[in-house]
Amino acid sequence: MNRSILRVVPALAAGLLMIPAALGTSGAASEGKPLLPDLDQESPTQLVITKVSKPGRSSWRLGFASAVRNIGAGPLIVDGRRPSPGQRTMGAVQVIVNDGSPRSVIENAGRLRYVRSPDHQHWHLLGFDRYELRRPGSTDSLVRDRKSGFCLGDRYAVTTHELLAKPPDPVYTSRCGIERPGLLGIREGISVGYGDDYAANLEGQYLPLDGLRPGRYTLVHRVNADRRLMESSYENNASSALLRLRRRGGVPRIRILAVCAATEQCAPAR
Repeated sequence: MNRSILRVVPALAAGLLMIPAALGTSGAASEGKPLLPDLDQESPTQLVITKVSKPGRSSWRLGFASAVRNIGAGPLIVDGRRPSPGQRTMGAVQVIVNDGSPRSVIENAGRLRYVRSPDHQHWHLLGFDRYELRRPGSTDSLVRDRKSGFCLGDRYAVTTHELLAKPPDPVYTSRCGIERPGLLGIREGISVGYGDDYAANLEGQYLPLDGLRPGRYTLVHRVNADRRLMESSYENNASSALLRLRRRGGVPRIRILAVCAATEQCAPAR
């Protein structure tokens, strides 16, 4: 358990892309067993307090890293498509791998949007992962993230599980249509045995602390909160950390009291 006080740091400066118009999948019910992904939300890490200065005022943020890994029997595959560049977002479908049968498609799996950031521009799947602060024991959100979306990919390998379907090398390694706003289709995903991670303070990897009183709070990370993506299990879609917020001279300090995997209700060990 890490009980150290987090330091305050200065503010941070803010492949296979195209898919055919007619997907090579079948929308009909498959006779084979569906090999579904299992999205496992890893616990929040790299918590850090950041001061953000603006003309006339300053604010404080709690930054954190997040990661989601696939420990299921099949890959997470998301195909985005739109009829013309005039439509600002792509509709997403989830492609399901079936054992011994053609792939099938689940419609209305989300939306993708081309996001322009100071350091890069590419297509993001919206709402894939959500972050919030709550009071311990409550399900009500006090502060929610404004994350711009997620460029899914095989960013790191899972080493804690033996997964027979894990490919020897990363499969989803594209940069999500970087600097290609005119794309009509794109594929993103996470292979079995790989995960997608994001560093603290990167493109919405933070929550504002302004206005929060000193006390205990639960930081909750949840993947696939709306369950628009089909999985073999939703039991491991949330992880959390129990925090104590204090202020000294107006400067917030955070102490980590407990880190809890696979649950949104975090309590210290007895």
